[in-house]
Amino acid sequence: MPQQPLAQVPDDATWFWQEQGACRSVDPTWFFHPQNERGLPRLRRDRQAKAVCASCSVRLECADYAIRAREPYGVWGGLTEEDRERIYRRLDSRHYPRDRGEGLRAAGADVDRAISPGALGITA
Repeated sequence: MPQQPLAQVPDDATWFWQEQGACRSVDPTWFFHPQNERGLPRLRRDRQAKAVCASCSVRLECADYAIRAREPYGVWGGLTEEDRERIYRRLDSRHYPRDRGEGLRAAGADVDRAISPGALGITA
């Protein structure tokens, strides 16, 4: 995984939640796409990762961190790179969420939608 520039890591970042992540018990490649992965293989891998996130007890902390840090790669808290890019484009860069919890306040509906049955490919 590429190193995250320190300038983007929130000042109040804590990492304890990572020790409790459901992702720790599965293959980490589910959360980071190989170079040039496209189409159905990428959709399946993203859905597989999101399904793990959907049952994770620290999903909201993970998603909040990823939004505030502008995490560029992988699935974090059920949000893919594309999900987060949509959030970033919508947010005012002058008042970007940097404090703990602000990422969820700014994008809570997006975080919920990311693990909805439709996002996971589950149809009624």
